[in-house]
Amino acid sequence: MNKSQLTEQEIRTQYITPAIKAAGWAMPQIREEYAITKGRIIARGGSYKRNVAKRADYVLFYKPHIPLAIVEAKDNNHAIGDGMQQAMDYAQRMMIPFVFTSNGDGFTFHNRIDSSENIINLDEFPSPEILWNAYKQTNKIDDNQEQIIAQPYYMEREDKPPRYYQLNAINLTVEAVTRGQNRVLLVMATGTGKTYTAFQIIWRLWKAGVKKRFLFLADRNALIDQTYVNDFAPFKDKMTIIRNRKIDKSYEIYLALYQGLTGDGDKNVFKQFSQNFFDLIIVDECHRGSAKANSEWREILDYFKPATQIGLTATPKEDKDVSNIDYFGKPIYTYSLKEGIDDGFLAPYRVIRVLLDKDAEGFRPYVGQTDRFGNVIEDREYNASDFDRELVLEQRTKMVAKVVSNYLRKHNSRFDKSIFFCVDTEHADRMRQALVNENRDLFGEDERYVTRITGDDDIGKKQLDNFRDVSSRYPVLVTTSKLLTTGVDTQMVKIIVLDSNINSMTEFKQIIGRGTRVREDLGKMFFTIFDFRNATRLFADPDFDGPVEQDAEFTPGPDGEIPPLPDDPPEGESDEAEELPPSVDPPGGRRQKYYVHDVEVTVLKQRVQYINKDGKLITESLIDYTRR
Repeated sequence: MNKSQLTEQEIRTQYITPAIKAAGWAMPQIREEYAITKGRIIARGGSYKRNVAKRADYVLFYKPHIPLAIVEAKDNNHAIGDGMQQAMDYAQRMMIPFVFTSNGDGFTFHNRIDSSENIINLDEFPSPEILWNAYKQTNKIDDNQEQIIAQPYYMEREDKPPRYYQLNAINLTVEAVTRGQNRVLLVMATGTGKTYTAFQIIWRLWKAGVKKRFLFLADRNALIDQTYVNDFAPFKDKMTIIRNRKIDKSYEIYLALYQGLTGDGDKNVFKQFSQNFFDLIIVDECHRGSAKANSEWREILDYFKPATQIGLTATPKEDKDVSNIDYFGKPIYTYSLKEGIDDGFLAPYRVIRVLLDKDAEGFRPYVGQTDRFGNVIEDREYNASDFDRELVLEQRTKMVAKVVSNYLRKHNSRFDKSIFFCVDTEHADRMRQALVNENRDLFGEDERYVTRITGDDDIGKKQLDNFRDVSSRYPVLVTTSKLLTTGVDTQMVKIIVLDSNINSMTEFKQIIGRGTRVREDLGKMFFTIFDFRNATRLFADPDFDGPVEQDAEFTPGPDGEIPPLPDDPPEGESDEAEELPPSVDPPGGRRQKYYVHDVEVTVLKQRVQYINKDGKLITESLIDYTRR
């Protein structure tokens, strides 16, 4: 039969696959129709669809975790080099060095290492050893390093192989460690599996025998607990959590809170270990305390200086006072929120911006006006940045609760898990009360329907595991201040309500990350952000999803000391305590907070927006209540 009459699949079956196998590639090394992405989720008007996933015709693996080549096939009516740009795009994503295209007559071979491109015959397809040796030579990998790099990842969970970007992060980190690099920074968006990536890095280095004892450091109990029972579970009896400042040196994998090794009491708990005890330390959420050169957290890292230290974060801190890059170096790999949404691994978002009249117009008391408790309100102009911090408009809190509750009723979504981010813990309690009054029927069925989870509420904190549990119906509406901003894996959160003044890009990105998990099996494909404080203006900031660069004004003192930032937690503070609000109290103590109960608050405008393929917010609808 004439080749031009064959389909692409017939060309692959009769010509391309036989040529690859004849070159020495075994079937387990040849993966056809290899899914690279899942297909971007498009959310509009409360519904969604998925774009077509990106798939490579062939990905050739030297080892199960080492992809070496991509082959893009076309039928014989195409030129031999057609599809090269598409294949190059796939290769760039997967960091694959060798790219081939074929129409059944031969191959176009592009070497991304030296940028050469040539046409070769079908019987000239290179063997796995030829390509691997070329890769080794370029990257100066010796025999000892090869033994480490060739160590496979944990493969007993066939339902959870590493995604391409996780494989990139794992491979780059392992290769860096084998070259002797002792400080590594990985930047991966919330919801992309940083802890799973850390597990695979540790697993490979542990099994290869190059690193024997490991410390995983985090700053919240929830992070430690979910790591222990989920991603790190395969370590079994080789792993322990350091609790109550008790040290047992018989384990190989240790999980610990920074605060469990420092803080009040004996601050030298970590010094019960020798400085050389740990071979590798994973610093989770390293944008927090470890970014500060003068923090007690950094004291731990400095003490274990001989260990390889890997920083993980979705939001590295880079400003004139704090720098992750200064300590860990430039990121060895970055996978951004935009990339995650484009690939369909992360959920897109819709934004509902609600403008309240008092937020737009401000509030000024009349002379002698008193609050609910008879306090004369200071005569000045109050605006959105003052509300709930220095002056409480009780009707405003009720209006926020009403707007969101009405939306949930209208869209038959009253059991969609939701987080309300408030100014402080007291505001979170008032929001809880307002939500109870708006949802008396469901609260009456189960009082966990509305729950406050804050650092100072032990009863609420006990519900955190239930809120994270995808199989648990309650709690549903959760109010908080800072406790849920970072690190807590809330896969089924569909509504995020912003009623806090957010000026920190790091905090904003962490909050948005609470909703980015996709659970297609449970119908969670996108999430909705209610913005009552214009916080989503930060989406337009170039720093929101831009490259990670060190601030030119970062200037630590002669001893590396830097001033504490307003949004950093106090030294030694409990892991479950909330960060202090970014405000400065006047001499003599905190300003008095006024509670105004008899001032009406109304909605002026409501704008619904969705994120487009370029990451821009596009207006879907706008309601202007001032025109009615």
